[in-house]
Order: sequence, then structure tokens, then C-alpha cells
Amino acid sequence: MSDFKNDFQKPILEELKSIVVSKLKDEYLLEKQVLIKARVLSAEEAIGNPEKYDFPLLKGKEKIMEADFCGNRGHAYTDLYGGFRGSLSEIFNMDLSNNYRRALQVASINALAKYWGMADDTVHCKDEQPGKCALKSSAFVEEKYPGIEKIAFIGYQPAFVDIFSKKYRLKVLDLDQDNIGQNKFGNIILDGNKDMEEAVNWAELVFSTGSVLTNGSIDNILKLAGERKVLFYGVTISGTAAIMGLNRICFTE
Repeated sequence: MSDFKNDFQKPILEELKSIVVSKLKDEYLLEKQVLIKARVLSAEEAIGNPEKYDFPLLKGKEKIMEADFCGNRGHAYTDLYGGFRGSLSEIFNMDLSNNYRRALQVASINALAKYWGMADDTVHCKDEQPGKCALKSSAFVEEKYPGIEKIAFIGYQPAFVDIFSKKYRLKVLDLDQDNIGQNKFGNIILDGNKDMEEAVNWAELVFSTGSVLTNGSIDNILKLAGERKVLFYGVTISGTAAIMGLNRICFTE
């Protein structure tokens, strides 16, 4: 894990790539013909059957890309997806021009973090686990952030919004036009582009999906909120959080 001190002059994913590529060079993995495979998971493969919650994966809005490196798997949510088979050098020489390339690199970083023993929870939890994670996350926030009342949720995660809305005042932001303006568990979903700055300034804690890493909005969020005010969740940012020292919670069984 590195001491993460970002001055916001360099995008976090670019900084992360530099660290990962340097480690790969040290271990002579870039020069070897080590292949990494990436594929898109079905909703059932990725999340199973979470019953009452309408997760984006089940609606077909997003998919999970899975990278497999030497039997170590890493997942990343993205709205622009596709398969891949090639070397680590090919992957990390790609520019970050779209969400597919970002997701491919992030999934690969998660698989590498698993390979290096830096992170264990690099694949998505399934079935009843997301709901249980929401309950444990709420208890964690209550213990670690006593006295706060206002939380901004970046990304609509139904289990979390359901549980947290019972204890806290929320502003929930999303980029899905089908969600924006809808009432979800007593909260009107706000526009993740237009309402971001106001919601972050209002909140005492920012609870952010790790998918902001693949859609490219993480740098703006950290710039607006500051690193200490943001608590990330979700599988997408698992390897990045471990390597860069970002605040993240994950309660898997």
C-alpha cells in the first residue's frame, strides 16, 4: 500500500497505473508472455439472486467485466463492456479514452491485487450478501462516524439506500436517467452530474460506489470532498483502495 497524497494534478487512475506497471516491471511480468483474459459476466454470474432489490446489473444498465490473471479474478462495473485476451503490457499501454478501457484496466488491477495478496474481496458478492453488507456498513458508519446526520450517496445502490435511509438524511445521486427524479426509499434521486457539488458540500460523509473509477468521475469527487470525507464501497475499487490507501469498506462472508 502506498501513502496516497494526490494533488489532483494527475488523474488517480494514471497514478495507479504508474505504480502497478512499475511493480510489474520489477517482477518481469510485462516482458513475459503472460496472458490475461477478460469477459463480461451475466447478471446471475455476477450477483446471483438478491431478491427484492433492483440492482443495475439486473436491469441491464451495467455489466461486470471479469479479469483472470493466473487464476486470480478481479471484477469491475462498467456501462461500456466487452471481452479481451492479451498481455498485461497491451492492457496498460491503452490510453484511458473510454469506460471500456478503464474497466479493463481496473478489473486487471483487481486481479493483480489478489495475485499480490493485497486484496481478497476482488469479486462481487452474491445473493443475500449485498443486503447483509448494507446492514454491517450502516453499523460501521454509526460506530466510526458518531453524530453525523447527512450522507451523500454517489451511485444508487438499493440495499444501501434502503438501510441507510432509516437512520440518516440522504442525498442520493445517480447517472441513470431512469432513476433520476424517482422516489427510492423516500429519497428523490438527484442528477449525478448537475447536483454533485451541492450534495457533496451538504454532506458530512460521502458514500461513493467504486464505479466512479471506471466512469472517470473519481477525481472530481475527491477534489470536491477531500479524501477523508469519502468512504468507498463496492468491488470495482477494491484493488485501487488497497494500493492507493483509499478509505473503503466491504463486508463479505
